[in-house]
Amino acid sequence: MRFARLLATIVCTAPLWAQQLQTRSPVLQLSLKQAVEIAIAPEGNTRVRLAEEGLKQAESRREEARAALLPDLEGYVQAQNETNNIKAFGFNFSSVIPPALIGGFSFPSLLGPFTIVDARMTVNQSVFDLSALRRYQASKIAIEAVKAENEGTLDQVTDQVARAYLRALRAQASLDTAHANVALSEALLHLAQSQKNAGTGTGIEITRAQVQLANDRQFELVAGNEVDTTRLQLLKVIGLRLENPVELTGRLEYIATESVEAAQALTTAWEHRAELKAQQRREDNARLNYSATKLERIPSVSAFGNYGDLGTTFGNALPTRSVGVSLHVPIFDGGRRDARRAESASQYREQKIRTVDLRDQIELDIRTALDSLRSADAQVQTAEEGVTLAETELAQAERRYRAGVTNSIEVTDAQTRLARARDNRIAALYNYNLARIDLGTAMGTIHSMIQ
Repeated sequence: MRFARLLATIVCTAPLWAQQLQTRSPVLQLSLKQAVEIAIAPEGNTRVRLAEEGLKQAESRREEARAALLPDLEGYVQAQNETNNIKAFGFNFSSVIPPALIGGFSFPSLLGPFTIVDARMTVNQSVFDLSALRRYQASKIAIEAVKAENEGTLDQVTDQVARAYLRALRAQASLDTAHANVALSEALLHLAQSQKNAGTGTGIEITRAQVQLANDRQFELVAGNEVDTTRLQLLKVIGLRLENPVELTGRLEYIATESVEAAQALTTAWEHRAELKAQQRREDNARLNYSATKLERIPSVSAFGNYGDLGTTFGNALPTRSVGVSLHVPIFDGGRRDARRAESASQYREQKIRTVDLRDQIELDIRTALDSLRSADAQVQTAEEGVTLAETELAQAERRYRAGVTNSIEVTDAQTRLARARDNRIAALYNYNLARIDLGTAMGTIHSMIQ
């Protein structure tokens, strides 16, 4: 009877289980390389999308600057009805020809109303304007600067994703270590209980093992929460929805790095750092803008013309035209040109200072990363030795405890030192991989390091 009820329950709830399995989001298997590829995709990280919009704006500014060198063609149709006071234009026929001479006729002062219809095309073309040409050249350099900035943005996003992924790996390694510590504490608790049952142990040793197990379980809970937090942060950096379940396929491990000298790393950085390329383009842009401002003092030449029908109605309109050349000679504008020239010169000097400062910062980043990498490499080797020694010490203490030579305090102390050694190894591996990321970012080769 009980089996029949259980079978009926399974049959009734089977559709609900199937629906839950269908609606459950698949777990995303995520490697570091996949995380970076998703983040730098057009719909990935927010900074990548903003960088694309910045490039579109720079291209629009280039088109605006080029428009000053191209013909300006307009057309219009105009119809107006008006009256005019000819005396306002200096015409007074009554004073020149007295009305008595022409039979008392008096010329009217008000003309109209009359209608004028005008349908016309106009064109203006810059013939010689060095300032506008320089501004167009500067706008093209600005696009190159934005493209280099976008490359730098991709490097920065890659750096952010790698750091977030590394933090998640560290949290996962800490959780794995916490699991191992709990398993070890449970085994030692079982050993203490066996020793007491055999008459070679005491109740305080069981209590001591229980306290250690409680502490390890507390650390396990904290480590589990840290795993969830770091994975949410990773999803945010990548640009994925936070409710997506994710499983990291990478591991916190030691990856040997080829030795690099500071001079070689600096040479690589000068060639590959996108930030330096962008800054050099910004300096060129400021130089051309400064040149354009200085060239505003040079006369410019433009041509103009118009053609259309003019008359009182469209029926009696006649074709009319005008063409000409205009020479514009700057003389005095109240000091505005001098102020713009001084401002653009200051902006050019500012960019030159920024270029020198950036080169110094890159050198600092390189040397700091190399020092950190060497130090972290030594830390990993020392930490591995510490774990090996701590495991050996715990094994010896456990054998001595089983043999009744010592009490559980020696085992607990060895267990604590092993847990600390494992934490030191995790910290050393994290620092080592973080130093690798720092060096790759400093050299501009972070993408080649992503596996």
